[in-house]
Amino acid sequence: MQSVNEYYSAVQLRSDRWAALREATDTLAQGGTERQMTALRKRVEDLWHSLEVIEPYWAFPGMQAFDYMRRQFTSGHYEDLAYSVHRALRALTSGAYRRRHIPLDKDSSEKDEQDDEAMLSPEARAMSKPYFEVLIVDDVNEHQERWLKSNVSRMRRPEDPFQYEAVVVPSLEDALIAVLFNHNIQAIVVRPGLTLKSRLEMPLLSRYVDSAERQDEIDSLRPKDYGPELCRLIAKLRPELDAYLVTERSVEDIAGLDLGICRRVFYNQEDFVELHLNILRGVQARYKTPFFTALVNYSKQPTGVFHAMPISRGKSITRSHWIQDMGAFYGPNIFLAETSATSGGLDSLLEPHGPIKEAQELASRAFGSKQTFFATNGTSTCNKIVVQALVRPNDIVLVDRDCHKSHHYGMVLAGANVCYLDSYPLNEYSMYGAVPLHDIKKQLLDLKAAGKLDRVRMLLLTNCTFDGIVYNVERIMEECLAIKPDLVFLWDEAWFAFARFNPTYRGRTAMNSANVLRERLRSPEHASAYEKQQAKLKDADDATLLKTRLIPPPTSRVRVYGTQSTHKTLTSLRQGSMIHVNDQDFKGEVEQSFHEAYMTHTSTSPNYQIIASLDVGRRQVELEGFEFVQRQIEAAMSMRRAISTHPLLRKYFKVLTAGDMIPEAHRESGVESYYEPEQGWTDLWECWEKDEFVLDATRVTLAVGGTGWDGDTFKTQILMDKYGIQINKTSRNTVLFMTNIGTTRSSVAYLIEVLVEIAKGLDDLLDDASRMERLAFNKRVTNLMHDLPPLPDFSRFHDAFRADNVTGEGDIRTAFFLSYDETNCDYLELDGSLKKAMDAGQEIVSASFIIPYPPGFPILVPGQVVSQEILSFMRALDVSEIHGYRPDLGLRVFTADALAKLNSAKLSTAAE
Repeated sequence: MQSVNEYYSAVQLRSDRWAALREATDTLAQGGTERQMTALRKRVEDLWHSLEVIEPYWAFPGMQAFDYMRRQFTSGHYEDLAYSVHRALRALTSGAYRRRHIPLDKDSSEKDEQDDEAMLSPEARAMSKPYFEVLIVDDVNEHQERWLKSNVSRMRRPEDPFQYEAVVVPSLEDALIAVLFNHNIQAIVVRPGLTLKSRLEMPLLSRYVDSAERQDEIDSLRPKDYGPELCRLIAKLRPELDAYLVTERSVEDIAGLDLGICRRVFYNQEDFVELHLNILRGVQARYKTPFFTALVNYSKQPTGVFHAMPISRGKSITRSHWIQDMGAFYGPNIFLAETSATSGGLDSLLEPHGPIKEAQELASRAFGSKQTFFATNGTSTCNKIVVQALVRPNDIVLVDRDCHKSHHYGMVLAGANVCYLDSYPLNEYSMYGAVPLHDIKKQLLDLKAAGKLDRVRMLLLTNCTFDGIVYNVERIMEECLAIKPDLVFLWDEAWFAFARFNPTYRGRTAMNSANVLRERLRSPEHASAYEKQQAKLKDADDATLLKTRLIPPPTSRVRVYGTQSTHKTLTSLRQGSMIHVNDQDFKGEVEQSFHEAYMTHTSTSPNYQIIASLDVGRRQVELEGFEFVQRQIEAAMSMRRAISTHPLLRKYFKVLTAGDMIPEAHRESGVESYYEPEQGWTDLWECWEKDEFVLDATRVTLAVGGTGWDGDTFKTQILMDKYGIQINKTSRNTVLFMTNIGTTRSSVAYLIEVLVEIAKGLDDLLDDASRMERLAFNKRVTNLMHDLPPLPDFSRFHDAFRADNVTGEGDIRTAFFLSYDETNCDYLELDGSLKKAMDAGQEIVSASFIIPYPPGFPILVPGQVVSQEILSFMRALDVSEIHGYRPDLGLRVFTADALAKLNSAKLSTAAE
């Protein structure tokens, strides 16, 4: 039996302990020698002890049933016990307890076959009432607990849209453990009898409490403050939940308190009917999907189609003799719901006033924004919309150089002067990290010294990066606002939409950080801290400012935008994305230009299926996002542990840790790895609270150079072609496994099996290899793991495309459109004329975006000078896909005459 320390979460522990209990009780029921039976009884007893501190937080099987099974064990009724455990585990695994009462005794007339949810059709599952659990927090005895639960049960009615069961815990700490542990909880009833401390002790559960509490503040609370404080704490951990406070305090005492997620206060009364109705209403508010519901209703209406789209209502398919297979494959509903109509209960994405507008408002609530806008053609378009809405020609924009190509093209469209920021390189693995805060502050201070700070409009960064590097969003915005108080932030969170629904991850999202900053800037404490720092930093030089954690002025404007590829990490059809806005100046300054940019880039015929999937995806994350994201993290952590501890896998593979991917200077917590075989799991909370950069645990980067295959070969020829495992990102010697909310423990198990099979195959291959074959293998490994070309930084824009040599921003738009005239361009071969020209000291300037996959971002942009480092890197690239580069002709560059003419025209304009 695995030790508790080997489990990342109590959910995994509970699942495995129940499975182990079934195996042990089945064996116990079969009998054996006295020695065997003694050992089995000891094992079962140990399993009971590990489960008894977990089960109080769940409604099923519930402590009453759990104690019933304990009595069966104590009484020696092992066959009855095995039967009860079997039914409990089967109901937990299949979810049958969500649909009906599960009796655990053999005398029940209900059959086992009914327990298997997998046997239900999708239609039957859709027709069943959704199930959830209500947490009641009150320190009551067993008799009072039964009375509470019976009163809650008595309120149920056949017409209720949902069904729920109650879980009762006595203390504030137990309530925090429950909401972080039990994903079925959707509502909390906080009664006046709760206490502070939990009576249960277990290291794994303590981890939940330690990550949720501010211990010094909690210990100083008065008993009458426990209820309101619990509501506030849960609001920070799981803001999607509803809380109801039953209190003996007066209206006047309660009115001025921050009650977090509390939806209603009941004053010292036992109104179970009203409580029941409020609980259902609160869950219904999250369950509703206005546009999806409108589209379903539209599909059921008889209509006559006399506008575009022959496929609408499926008519062009059902009348066809040649494409019936398409109709059979997709089914009728997708065509019944296919339309370009904006009336009949539907809405217009370009001018929403009905269900799309309401769906976007619900998404805004779910993701913590002030406004949210849907997009049906991906985050590439979202990025261009935000840039076009906010950036004016000649504005200076600080851009993460290795951000997605859509941002670079957005700069061209907006006419921005681009100031590229370099991420720290990970040369050993041929990938980049993220941009250090020190470098961002330095660039802003340099622009300030050059008198250009008024032209600086936006900072654009990727959070988290493709490889999983996550910024300290709040700190970056704080310190940048201290230098430029009206700076606009665009956070590309294409791969980070799921982060909102995990308490640890949420703190590093754009919208959460914006809300925290807005609240902090309003506080008297912040104003006082700012004044003190200003006095201390009076006449400070840039070196001092760079070493100081700067405090922004209280008058700073919080202007934050986040773009998310919902379809990449949450439930949505392909290209379903969202733009989240938290901009204090949006209404007065941006709204009109945003509308124009949105109209520019959004189709007049958006796909309604994508919009509906965004609506449903929002419902899912508000009701079960916490559960799904937690399971995703658990799956990734299990993968890390399995690979890191397997002796055969460690010969050829290495899971890259935070220590491998984030330099020590940016890891203030000192945490190097999330899992070490000797000490078990590291708590993520501390490093995610402190460090400048953290590693998203859901992405597992595996170094594969030890196999002798480069990342691209390992991806295509081994994983995909041989085993059907799909991945997206590779580098020269790594592959990236990205878990998502659909990843299962079975998927992880299959991957481990495949890696073991690959490792065994390599063992066999080397065992039979000749001396020369071994030398060749070792040479390939050395080339992949050690002889790597250094990653090039951004060189500079050519003088023709920048105003001065001081701050380095460049006019990328002029360079981009100058290349439209073929007479301004030439082609140079990498190993021929290009190298020769550079060796002769000529300045070579790129006329195109050059984007190799991997790494998947421009290593050259229009107007950029080609450096020797970039040339060496391009020559060393062994990928087959390089966008913008033509192998038959070479690299597209500007001619010397074109650059000279442009420089001359520029000087003439300046003279005038």
